[in-house]
Amino acid sequence: NPFSLKHWWWYLEFKHKAPQKYRYMIYERAVKNLPGSYKLWFKYLTERAFNCKNLSLEDAEWEQTNAAFERALVTMHKMPRIWLDYLKFLIQQKRVTLIRRTFDRALRALPITQHNRIWPLYLRFVQSARIPELAVRVYRRFLKIEPDDRVEEFVDYLKKIKSWNEAAVQLAELVNSDTFVSQYGKSKYDLWKELLTIITKNPSDIKSLDVDAVIRSGIRRFPHQVGHLWCALAEFYATDGRFARAKDVYEEALNTVATVRDFSAVFDAYAQFEESMLAAKMELAEADDADDDDEVEATGDVGALGLSASDEVDWRMMRLEALMERRALLLNSVLLRQNPHNVEEWHKRVALFKDDPIKAITTFSKAVATVDPAQATGRPHTLWVAFARFYEERGRDIKNARVIFDKATKVAYRGVDDLASVWCAWAEMELRHRNYDKAREVMRRACVAPDRLPRSSDKDSTAKVQKRLFKSTKLWTLYADLEESFGTLDSTRAVYDSMFDLKIVTPQIVLNYAALLEEHKYFEQAFLFNFPHAFPIWIAYLKRFIQRYKGKKKERARDLFEQAVAKVTKENARSLYLLYAKYEEDHGLARRAMDVLERSCKAVDIKERAAMYSVYISRVSDLFGVTKSREVYHEAIRQLPKQDLKPMCLRYASLERRLGEIDRARAIYQYAAQFCSPTRDGDFWEDWKSFEVQHGNEETFTEMLRVKRSVVGQFATVQLLPTDVVAKHKPTKAEIRAKERAKKADEMSILEAESKADAQANGEVGGPQPPTEKKTPAANPEEIELDIDDDDDMDVQEMPVPAAVFGAASSGDSGLGAKARFARKQG
Repeated sequence: NPFSLKHWWWYLEFKHKAPQKYRYMIYERAVKNLPGSYKLWFKYLTERAFNCKNLSLEDAEWEQTNAAFERALVTMHKMPRIWLDYLKFLIQQKRVTLIRRTFDRALRALPITQHNRIWPLYLRFVQSARIPELAVRVYRRFLKIEPDDRVEEFVDYLKKIKSWNEAAVQLAELVNSDTFVSQYGKSKYDLWKELLTIITKNPSDIKSLDVDAVIRSGIRRFPHQVGHLWCALAEFYATDGRFARAKDVYEEALNTVATVRDFSAVFDAYAQFEESMLAAKMELAEADDADDDDEVEATGDVGALGLSASDEVDWRMMRLEALMERRALLLNSVLLRQNPHNVEEWHKRVALFKDDPIKAITTFSKAVATVDPAQATGRPHTLWVAFARFYEERGRDIKNARVIFDKATKVAYRGVDDLASVWCAWAEMELRHRNYDKAREVMRRACVAPDRLPRSSDKDSTAKVQKRLFKSTKLWTLYADLEESFGTLDSTRAVYDSMFDLKIVTPQIVLNYAALLEEHKYFEQAFLFNFPHAFPIWIAYLKRFIQRYKGKKKERARDLFEQAVAKVTKENARSLYLLYAKYEEDHGLARRAMDVLERSCKAVDIKERAAMYSVYISRVSDLFGVTKSREVYHEAIRQLPKQDLKPMCLRYASLERRLGEIDRARAIYQYAAQFCSPTRDGDFWEDWKSFEVQHGNEETFTEMLRVKRSVVGQFATVQLLPTDVVAKHKPTKAEIRAKERAKKADEMSILEAESKADAQANGEVGGPQPPTEKKTPAANPEEIELDIDDDDDMDVQEMPVPAAVFGAASSGDSGLGAKARFARKQG
């Protein structure tokens, strides 16, 4: 069966050792009967191409194989694999024209979806063929189909063959393309740098691009690289021999850049350009004059004006020096372009024109017109002050300086302090020129208060500063100093009184006013102020009074102290009362000093009360003896808050121990125990334990343990009870009566009575009870373990049981606890 592929395949396998010529004949017979068999053609052509591998290119076998490929393509022209093998076979023969035409035939024969298999081989071929024109044309054809694919490869090839114009055109298209993504991971700016390198290094080869427009578009597009792009544009003109144009570009860049980094890059490149031009002209100066003239004519530069080579060297040297001198001014211009409201930079700019008054005045005028106080960085009023000072120092032109100050007072500054500084500077200028009356007049104009005072003009930042100026303490202080120095006492007092009326006084101002009145023997009028701001003034005044009169005017001093303590706040009362008590000790009566200290303990803030009682106790002990301090301790224990009771009670107990009053010390411990938690105040219980070990017996030590257990239960109950239960608990009648008795009796007597009552209750009330069967409760994992013995009764406050629980048995005292019943019997 000649049409069976399987039989022909078996036949060829059987004849695999036959000579090539015989096998070729079998292949020809097979493909003649099966011309559409890709498998037969592929095997046949592969075998023929392999056998030509070691043959000379002049051998006839190459042509026969080419003919076999052509015959195969008659029916296999849609098979890209056959085309690729044929093209690779032809590339081995290095027949460029035939290869190029075969590639074109393949592209025409195959559908466009399969062109991607042909183009890579085609592009590799044109690069290896070393025919630039052919490669450029092929790449252009390929880029029409795939505009963003292999274009960077094309650019690299163009750079390799030094086709700079075509490379620049392709790079410009890439840079302007919004959809292009580099296959090498390059950014748009990397492509720009590559384009700039080609342009600047080969300016004479760039014919298809407007280089100036391209680079300027890059300057607008990449603001973070403005300096580098300006340098590239100038370098392009310099490399192209247009030096004057390069200089203009550098000057334009220096007047355009807005960052110090870009300025540094452009200025350094400009200076290097000038140095290179100077070096070139110096070399030309050493050559022949005629040759030098020809060279200057060729460059079209300054030499064309008729300057000799040596003169041009001098001229370029002067231009380089002028550039270096302009650096500070140019840098200042850059910083002002960044922020035209930078006050400090305007001051630096004026300093650069210190030798040119006209430019300095022009700069000042431009500065005050440009700087917006609301956006200013720095103190904008300093520009106006420096402007007026310039007229004052340079031309002694006080008239123009006053005009400047007058305009400055009408500017809308951000804060009152700026406007006040302008007025103060104006007055100081008048003082420097000994115009004292004029200075007072200036301050009088500045300190004019409005007829109707706004309620919050000093806090309202939206109001104009001119309307808030009358609240400036700085302004009024200078005004008061001027009146005090050059005015009369009445005018000075009028200024101080105005400050009091406007409520802008400070402690220092009041002290100054008081010193002024004291200097002029107005002692009674030197005191006109209120708390809390008057506290330092009262202290200063009282100290001065005591220093002056000592004990001569006791009643007057006591009257002043009483006025002060009557108005003083709790926060400032301590220092004032101590000064009062010290005065009574030194110049008055000790009993009055103790009365003052007793009043102070109730007048000071609750946080300072414990410290004040400590001072009181110390002074009583020193002046009247230790035993007299017991009354103070009793008062302190009644007045102090709970958190301060423990240290005071411990101190009191220690005093009684030293005096040998063991029972009184024990009663103090028992009273203080109810405020001291065993878990939080362990030092108290350790102190009591040490006391009982030293001075007590078994009975008193057991009593201490009982009290401790009672307190433990009390604190544990308070912590465990819900908040609403504790809040709703109402005291019993017995508790109310006990509190009333406590208010009437002495505190220490009550402590002793309670101690005896507790001992009596333990012996009488708590009699034997009939034994009852106790049920062991279930273990509670959240139970709080207390370090107490089960044998002792715990003194726990009991809650009243609702009457509905007892029914008819609820009459009488059945609803009261044991301790309450005992208290009723005692009452």
